[in-house]
Amino acid sequence: MSVNGIHHVTAIAGDAQGNVDFYAGVLGLRLVKKTVNFDDPLTYHLYYGTETGAPGTILTFFAWPNAYRGRVGSGQVNATGLAVPKESLGWWQERFKSKQVTYDLPVTRFGNEVLPFQDNDGMQLELAAVEDARPPWRGGGVPEEYAIRGMHGVTAHEEGYEMTAELLTETLRFTKVGQEGNRFRYAAGEGGPGSVIDVLCTPDGPRSRGGAGAVHHIAWRVPNDADQVAWRKTLVSAGMNVSPVLDRQYFHSIYFREPGGVLFEIATDEPGFATDETADALGTGLKLPPWLEGAREQIEAGLEPITLPG
Repeated sequence: MSVNGIHHVTAIAGDAQGNVDFYAGVLGLRLVKKTVNFDDPLTYHLYYGTETGAPGTILTFFAWPNAYRGRVGSGQVNATGLAVPKESLGWWQERFKSKQVTYDLPVTRFGNEVLPFQDNDGMQLELAAVEDARPPWRGGGVPEEYAIRGMHGVTAHEEGYEMTAELLTETLRFTKVGQEGNRFRYAAGEGGPGSVIDVLCTPDGPRSRGGAGAVHHIAWRVPNDADQVAWRKTLVSAGMNVSPVLDRQYFHSIYFREPGGVLFEIATDEPGFATDETADALGTGLKLPPWLEGAREQIEAGLEPITLPG
């Protein structure tokens, strides 16, 4: 039994249409599901990924209109990395320049070039130029040789890293793969694409604040319900305060906070996003879970319509 890498990262956006314009329009990701926040059903929950929204390629957003800006700091994932092919960062810099996207010059981290940039809410993102055989979404307007392959990894800022490191390696069975200064890298399962978390030790930095542009949680993936239940027992035995299993329609979830304060989720690969619409039609209609269908008219009336770029 192992955690097999990142399932998805969920963040907060201030404007749904602006979010779609950036992630589908600028980054060329596929909007694979348009639904609502099950805990706040008058707001969107938007899912982006590659063609089928395979686990490990998914970036999701709660769109909260007029949300105040979040703040980078300890106790939160503060940078989300997306994998792109090697030798592609020059193309992306030109694209960002033409689209007026804020970005920094590439840096080298653990042997790979990384291009930091921000979305329209100030969320900190990175393109990591790595070897990655996962197929991209070919319908997003970005040439295949440059297109995003999925998640690469995340960076969590921590006031102190030791207890987080112990949870990762001793309980979740991650492997420490490197250290550069105050940055400690761990990989889930057998490693590979979408498996990485960097723990950045920042004892003198501010505490994070949630809001637009901030990551809400990171989800780690397991194959099925049985593995998830086993992990829940393991985490409870390790002293974690773990939620009950929650039905997220496209996966099942449990949540807990790691010792530094970052909200972790363990999500199942099953059943996936093609449960309520065909693979060809992913993201084209507003999908609601059965328990919200009776309120569809009210929900649709409260949501600002959004359209895909082009």
